[in-house]
Amino acid sequence: QVQLVESGGGLVQAGGSLRLSCAASGRSISTYNMGWFRQAPGKEREFVAAISWRNSRTDYSDSVKGRFTISRENAKNTVYLQMNSLKSEDTAVYYCTAGGDPLRPRKYWGQGTQVTVSS
Repeated sequence: QVQLVESGGGLVQAGGSLRLSCAASGRSISTYNMGWFRQAPGKEREFVAAISWRNSRTDYSDSVKGRFTISRENAKNTVYLQMNSLKSEDTAVYYCTAGGDPLRPRKYWGQGTQVTVSS
């Protein structure tokens, strides 16, 4: 069992940056595929980014490619999502995930952190 706690969300102006962190506990994430999903008001939850445990291969949704970067620091049992050039459409609750498919890990979920981008 892996517990995930996100942090780093908040209010930012369009064009700004935020870095989300996901601290894991319970087990080492070194053999877990990790990811980020988000859910905007009135919309379905959607995939944002993923990073595999085997070779740190990354994958991104088309909507964030080139602006967001996912990374992992196994020694700290933490995953990050660096978000640059934020847009109003990035406003959502962001969820950290672990385990399962390397491109869409979703076995374990955090409670989410709110990101609001003002235009």
